[in-house]
Amino acid sequence: MDVARAVLDAAIEIIATDGPDQVSMREVARRAGVSHQAPYHHFTDRAGIFAAISEEGFRNFTAEFRRTFDTSSDPLADCLRTYVGFALAHPGHFRVMFRSDICGIRTHEATQSAADGAFLALLDLSARVGADAAPGDALALAVAIWSQAHGLATLLVDGPLAAKLPPEMAIDDMVDAVARIVAPRFGPVPSPNQP
Repeated sequence: MDVARAVLDAAIEIIATDGPDQVSMREVARRAGVSHQAPYHHFTDRAGIFAAISEEGFRNFTAEFRRTFDTSSDPLADCLRTYVGFALAHPGHFRVMFRSDICGIRTHEATQSAADGAFLALLDLSARVGADAAPGDALALAVAIWSQAHGLATLLVDGPLAAKLPPEMAIDDMVDAVARIVAPRFGPVPSPNQP
């Protein structure tokens, strides 16, 4: 048995169903089916578990985001869709990835590196989307895209938005609306095959 993996999986399940505040070393051990001391052989404390989950989340997210970015003919809408889709499919990761108060991203080098990789992917998207924008706008656009995607994802994962949406409004419709709002400010979005 891979105890570290079992501990992470148990913590991810707790976070997904009950939130990060419900994660304790003892509960993680119980759900993982290991002794209550076993998690400490792999993780110093809860923050260590959260940092590992966050690192894994950022690496998986970045891989999905880059795949979409590299193959899409509509990278802005498709990458927004990937962002929101990742949050909905992986709430156990998403709920801790941006919570530096519980996972200490800055104090865990590997987690910080994974988070930086995700932001670099977002900067690449903003450079493509803002190819015709003024120099220096890539960072502003990256923050605008991130804010839109993260806000929508958070409202769907932890907020009341999903329950309040009319049944005919799909997530794709919301993502497309956000893309239509952001894209005109920065010009047409070139496909991956365009120079």
